[in-house]
Amino acid sequence: MTQGFRLAAATGLHKGDRPYQQDQVLLMSHPRVPGCVLGVVADGMGGRSGGRKASDQVLMTARQLFGRYQPGKDDPEVVLRQILEDSHTVIKLTAVSSEQEPHSTIAAFLMNPKGDCAWIHAGDSRIYHFHDGELVKRTRDHSYVQVLIDRGQITEAEANIHPQGNILLGCLGMKTTPPPIDPYYIPKLAHGDLLMACSDGLWHYFSPEELASVLYAQPPRDAVEILVGEARRRARGTGDNISIAVLKLDPLPATPG
Repeated sequence: MTQGFRLAAATGLHKGDRPYQQDQVLLMSHPRVPGCVLGVVADGMGGRSGGRKASDQVLMTARQLFGRYQPGKDDPEVVLRQILEDSHTVIKLTAVSSEQEPHSTIAAFLMNPKGDCAWIHAGDSRIYHFHDGELVKRTRDHSYVQVLIDRGQITEAEANIHPQGNILLGCLGMKTTPPPIDPYYIPKLAHGDLLMACSDGLWHYFSPEELASVLYAQPPRDAVEILVGEARRRARGTGDNISIAVLKLDPLPATPG
């Protein structure tokens, strides 16, 4: 007997309490190959138009390169690296001189039809991998407070209220520092697995246990609405832009095989 899975997915985007939206989110199926999915979250920084142009560039690059990707032939990690590196190059070349230098985070995952998955990230936008409601792994932020956590100087809870919590040590568009290359590979996803990419405007307000409890109690669309709404409530009028992409693998009835 073999058992397949059904993909359930949703995205969310909210301006928060900021005057403009600089986050961008993408969750798309491959144009030619069913079951191949790309998810991307980009949190832009650098003035009203600078940050948005940076995150727009990440999504434009991702769409172009994913459209040329050949599942089963091309390496998913290679295409994710190319998305990251090409976005970084173009953001630097299109710096908006009248504003701050444009930068962007990236958190991107690519799942192939056979269930293997790769992800890559730069900055403090995160990817979480859950299985049956338990955290398997999440990305490690490229931030100053993450270094303090790693050194044992502060806790995760203290990091969320640290006055220098928004200082990034690596992201796209920095002129003097290349973006970190921090890929990860999952050989086989199965039903019960769930991937979530999100910006700090969302994860800042939740523990992994809280995220899992909502993501596994509700379909992805409802879960996204609940998490965005609760992040807005907890922000108490000081919330950042929010972006979130969820991909869940639900079981199908077993069939002879």
